[in-house]
Amino acid sequence: MTADASVWSRRRLLTILVAAAGVGLLLILGLGLFVWQVLRGGQENTAQVATVETTQLILPESGQDRRELIAAGPMLEVEDPRAYQEGEVSAAVAESIVIPPARSTGPVGVPTGYPRSPEGAVAQLAAIDVVVLQGMSVPATHEVYRQWGTGEGDPKQWVMTTNVTDFLTAAAQSGQEKEAGLAVTVTPAAGQVKGVDGQDWVVACVLLDIRAVLVDDAQVAYGHCEAMTWQGDRWLIDTTTQVAPAPSTWPGTDLAVQAGWRTWTPGN
Repeated sequence: MTADASVWSRRRLLTILVAAAGVGLLLILGLGLFVWQVLRGGQENTAQVATVETTQLILPESGQDRRELIAAGPMLEVEDPRAYQEGEVSAAVAESIVIPPARSTGPVGVPTGYPRSPEGAVAQLAAIDVVVLQGMSVPATHEVYRQWGTGEGDPKQWVMTTNVTDFLTAAAQSGQEKEAGLAVTVTPAAGQVKGVDGQDWVVACVLLDIRAVLVDDAQVAYGHCEAMTWQGDRWLIDTTTQVAPAPSTWPGTDLAVQAGWRTWTPGN
């Protein structure tokens, strides 16, 4: 639930994007910062794509050990700096994940009412992420963490808080909220269930299509995973469990399929 301590610096990302210019650069930089912090973790870009870990973990049937192994298990490491912004469309038909609709609205305006199922957990995480990233507000992000987490941890350390502050800083926004002229839209493009422990605990992952518009337009794909736990009548983020980073790949590409992303398909 905490942000990665070793993230790419703004200077390093600016070097990667130095060919861009003007407002477009600011927007791409703002979006790219939080993508790169989970993609690279401070490592140098030395290859196009790394392979996913092939060792099959032997998981306990249930319990904390099982949860920790699922959460920490590596996912595809994407090292191509273009992968979250572009890619060749795959000729293979990607698998789909059918996502149930929201049935109500919960605290701080987050859609909820999803079923007690792995797909329901994926839907709830996506709903939380959409509210956070479209709002791009530090105070609002803190409140989402408090209302939609299990209560442990510091909202300042949440990866989504880091995403918001990096974006606001790089896009030269004044204050802790995006300015009125900046529009951010977030659409879930794909999802996957990394693992489960019974009915009440899921590591859910979503791949988001994020677009920011301020004169120029910038667009990236961003993968995010959290452990989700069922409490009462809704899914919450399990703030006690650290989850390995998700791959950020352009939706519909061979790389997205290789990373396990399944096309987001709204259900009834």
